[in-house]
Amino acid sequence: MLKDEYESGRLFNAPEMETNYAEAKRVASAAAPRRSISVEELAEKVLEGSRQHIARAITLVESSRSDHRRISRKLLRILRPYSGKAIRVGVSGVPGAGKSTFIDALGLRLIEKGFKVAVLAIDPTSSKTGGSILGDRTRMGELAASDNAFVRPSPTSGHLGGVARATRETMIVMEAAGFDVTLIETVGVGQSEVAVAGMVDTFLLITLARAGDQLQGIKRGILEMADVITVNKADGDHEAEARVAARDLMVAMKLISSDPLAPRPPVLTSSALTGAGLDEVWQAILDHRAKLEADGELEARRAKQQLEWLWALVNGELQDALKRSPHVKEVTADMEAGVVSGELSALEASSEILRALAKDFPDLVWSSEDPAPAG
Repeated sequence: MLKDEYESGRLFNAPEMETNYAEAKRVASAAAPRRSISVEELAEKVLEGSRQHIARAITLVESSRSDHRRISRKLLRILRPYSGKAIRVGVSGVPGAGKSTFIDALGLRLIEKGFKVAVLAIDPTSSKTGGSILGDRTRMGELAASDNAFVRPSPTSGHLGGVARATRETMIVMEAAGFDVTLIETVGVGQSEVAVAGMVDTFLLITLARAGDQLQGIKRGILEMADVITVNKADGDHEAEARVAARDLMVAMKLISSDPLAPRPPVLTSSALTGAGLDEVWQAILDHRAKLEADGELEARRAKQQLEWLWALVNGELQDALKRSPHVKEVTADMEAGVVSGELSALEASSEILRALAKDFPDLVWSSEDPAPAG
């Protein structure tokens, strides 16, 4: 019944997503629809800022079902002109740095300043349920309770090195709904930072001062990506340590770049517990964005990100097509067995799998979809 409604261009009324993604999908599928609405009406409600409809729109764009993907593309075409004005910030850091607590405190501070804050908390995916493991909403309790904030935990789904493939599309929904600050917290497993840096304006790195080895565990590439750095938990007995760590990081940043004239990110200290330094961190983020705008780099950066998104979508759709393909499933076991036994080379087996996938091309999502409007 739900499938019929989607294919006829109608949308079921799914309940708001809970922390466990798999459980939310089960509830949404089992619940009787209250009232079907068109994609156009859903878009209108999102633009009005309806939290219920924002949640429904995100549930739709996060879905990997081909019929849902077709409808989500139509929804995003409507919403896209209303997005793009938000301040986009990626937040990453070493384990135990207190990213979620920092975001909770910073988000509340931004709301006091008049901002509407969207938080996309990228969460590891459970291999058993497909749901989010950490459940960042539980660690951002105050922020999640605010009417001017929307905290969305999102399972990684195995795409883009830990970043949910639908994160960019969720950003469009949130920005169209009027949220003017988007904070994306990474799962912190290396490659996810690269993906997040490719969809934000400013990349904030949160670190700690402990035992003089604060640089361990921070890959050089991540330091190079950072636009702003803060040493968190600079309170109580650790305040002095944090200041020393900040100085050490400033020295480290000089050593990382071989260009003495290259701009270096500011290294600050902060405490999510006391609120000290949060305003300074936010001002550093604003200063970085202002410089990008003044130099004409913000537009160029976002254009480059769109190209990266283009190929990420193509690669993601092809991976999904491989997993769904009945023809690929028919030959996969034999191909893998042949490679293991040595009867087939990996090259020969991959060619057979791709030939099997080619049989499905007429049935792929994009082949039966109306073309996107020009421009």
